[in-house]
Amino acid sequence: QVHLVESGGGLVQAGGSLRLSCAASGRTSSVYTTTWFRQAPGKEREFVAGINWSGGTYYSDSVKGRFTISRENAKNTVYLQMHSLKAEDTAVYYCARRGYSNGDIYSSQQYDYWGQGTQVTVSS
Repeated sequence: QVHLVESGGGLVQAGGSLRLSCAASGRTSSVYTTTWFRQAPGKEREFVAGINWSGGTYYSDSVKGRFTISRENAKNTVYLQMHSLKAEDTAVYYCARRGYSNGDIYSSQQYDYWGQGTQVTVSS
């Protein structure tokens, strides 16, 4: 079983920066995709950014150019560096992981493992 734990959330002012971490433990596989999703109250969970086993990255149009996803394999940790934060970025951020799949990387239904989430609040 894979356990995912997010950290790094908090309260920041608009225009500020924050780095989220997703640490994985347990029996992880070598071929996987790790993705960040977020969910605001009353809204559906939405794709934010993902990184696959080869290092390929994917971004939502709403965060492209502001957020960067990266990975440190030795630490089994995926990061989400967020810059130029906006009030619209306020949400609970979750990391999720799946094994090799031809499914839609942007769909939350494609992921087998989820963290507990970390709150990001951006004040205007």
